[in-house]
Amino acid sequence: MGKWTMREAAARVILLLVGLCIAHLGVTLFLLAELGSDPFNVLIQGLFRAIPWPAWMTHGRVHLLVSLLILCILLVVDRTYVRIGTVLCMALGGPIIDVYMVFLAPLFQGLAFVLRLAVLVLGCVILAFGMTVVIRSEAGTGPNDLVAVVLSDKLRRPFGSVRVTVDVCFAVVGWLLGGTLGLGTVVCACLVGPTAQIFLPVSQRLCDRWVEKIAGESPLPKR
Repeated sequence: MGKWTMREAAARVILLLVGLCIAHLGVTLFLLAELGSDPFNVLIQGLFRAIPWPAWMTHGRVHLLVSLLILCILLVVDRTYVRIGTVLCMALGGPIIDVYMVFLAPLFQGLAFVLRLAVLVLGCVILAFGMTVVIRSEAGTGPNDLVAVVLSDKLRRPFGSVRVTVDVCFAVVGWLLGGTLGLGTVVCACLVGPTAQIFLPVSQRLCDRWVEKIAGESPLPKR
């Protein structure tokens, strides 16, 4: 990957922020369905319950600690994957969800199971699309998503199948440590990866057109 001009870098960061907002809308719908945590949070929940943390270590702080640990490992494995957008994903994800919760939570109170299941599936699909926009922006990716991105590149395997494997591993390890699995965990692990694989070419075209329009030149060739 060559160097970006300032205009191209700005275009890619904007894309990342848009994708981040879309993805976390999906996460918020997932949470409002109340059918279980996503696989990564099952892992965090398991670690939080299995390890005697100090009193000041909340679930959120364990989440941040694990994200930073993954980030450090990736810096050792291949630092080119860790960019400014990775830090933005870590810093902005929680606040974005909090804003969505304020406006959306009242709309989803008392939903029947079937409707909550529909909200869960919709959330997974929206999450998958937003995630692909973030990935195709090439400005960075959240630490947990980067695990699948790096493994997909290194093993030369489709992102969708790698993402399913990573999510299943997160969920199983978290469950063995004491985390709680739910229907939403299973749906997320099985649905997000394959759906993202479908969206990746679409997101690539959209991102390329946006970068070309803003930067005034064709995007650099992909690796």
